Amino acid sequence: MLCSTEQSFWSEALRYYEFDYNRQMEQDKEFLEYVVKALVDNPNDVKLDRTVDEMGVLITLTVNPADMGKIIGRSGNTAKAVRTLLRVIGMKNNARVNLKINEPEGGKRMMPEGGMSSPASAPMQQAPTQASSIDEAMEDLKGI
Repeated sequence: MLCSTEQSFWSEALRYYEFDYNRQMEQDKEFLEYVVKALVDNPNDVKLDRTVDEMGVLITLTVNPADMGKIIGRSGNTAKAVRTLLRVIGMKNNARVNLKINEPEGGKRMMPEGGMSSPASAPMQQAPTQASSIDEAMEDLKGI
């Protein structure tokens, strides 16, 4: 049986631990908010939603449509870097943290002509012009 001083000590320690645990769990969201607001031109339009389920933590990010390119970066490198940093923070807190970036209403993806989103489709579109220039060169050689 605990005396009243020990009991109050442990109840105070438990309250502090619960506060500290909840504080640690929100660090991922605060970190992401800080990083994203530093990257974008419209920091007031940054919205974060944090949900926890059996799969871990999911942070959903919504930004101004004009700032999407800054969040994604070239070839998605900025988004990959932010996701990597979030995973590191999650590992520190024994949680799996994932980031979902919402595509804004009216957002447009850059697609090559022909409607395919694969970067490999661009060289295929240039192939006919290369083939025709080869054919022309062959015709020129036949004349020699």
